[in-house]
Amino acid sequence: MYIIGVIVTGFLLDLFLGDPHWMPHPVRLMGSMITGLTKSLRRETADSPSDQIRQGAVMAAVMAAVWFLAPLLILTAAGLMGDWLRFLVEAVMCYQILAAKSLYTESMKVYDALIRRDVEGARAAVSMIVGRDTKPLNEEGITKAAVETVAENTSDGVIAPLFFLAIGGAPLGFLYKAINTMDSMVGYKNKEFLYFGRAAAKLDDLVNYIPARLSALLIVAAAPIFGLSAQKAFAIFHRDRHNHASPNSAQTEAAVAGALEIQLGGDAWYFGTLCHKPTIGDALRPVAACHIKKANALMYAATVLFLLAVVLIRGAVTAL
Repeated sequence: MYIIGVIVTGFLLDLFLGDPHWMPHPVRLMGSMITGLTKSLRRETADSPSDQIRQGAVMAAVMAAVWFLAPLLILTAAGLMGDWLRFLVEAVMCYQILAAKSLYTESMKVYDALIRRDVEGARAAVSMIVGRDTKPLNEEGITKAAVETVAENTSDGVIAPLFFLAIGGAPLGFLYKAINTMDSMVGYKNKEFLYFGRAAAKLDDLVNYIPARLSALLIVAAAPIFGLSAQKAFAIFHRDRHNHASPNSAQTEAAVAGALEIQLGGDAWYFGTLCHKPTIGDALRPVAACHIKKANALMYAATVLFLLAVVLIRGAVTAL
């Protein structure tokens, strides 16, 4: 039952403490490593596509090795000094991998600004949590961007890390986080990273394949808790879950869109270029600021359902 205690403690630490800016965070170190490796590996901007793909694969291999082995070695050393110390260290590691509270906090800044009718403030707040260009967004676009971010990161930032933590503890959780961070930094289909970021993007697609679908089903299961329709959530999930260039991003977005009876997706600007994207869900209700709160509620409910499932499954396995 050790791993259950570790991940539940980590989740509770995240729930109550969030991500204090004064505290050193491993994801920031991951970002610095990715930036450094990118600069050192990409010495020549005129490298051929095959060279760039190879360079990106080297970076992905180095990041994966470092961020799996480092926590493993730290936990091994802590375990030599006592089981209690290993538990404490691994619980803190789990806490640092999770992003539920920071996702809630940052998205609610958008909500608060919208409630105050401060569109510029809302636009500035949403720019901190999305990768798209936010200057062209109107109030509805800002709201949709925030809801989509909460929906997508229900998997990427919360349930997917918990999934890997439940399987392999902090070392596997950090391995996932390193891959996900690489994708968020270099996994773009633009001139700079189209080839160099390909390995990171493909790895991210692979490791998120099961968690994204699991997260969507958990959102469907969580919908009735808030008086929302699980049937509608599942119907839109089943219909629109592939309406995205990524094989995983639309999974949770579709479930949330169906539960809230709103339409997400559609065209968006990235790096000054308009990208044509399919819509997700039906516009049965106008998108409103309250949907940011509801998306966060679904995120937390889905997470609690996942933790309960882990407790039941782990408990059953232990009993056998």
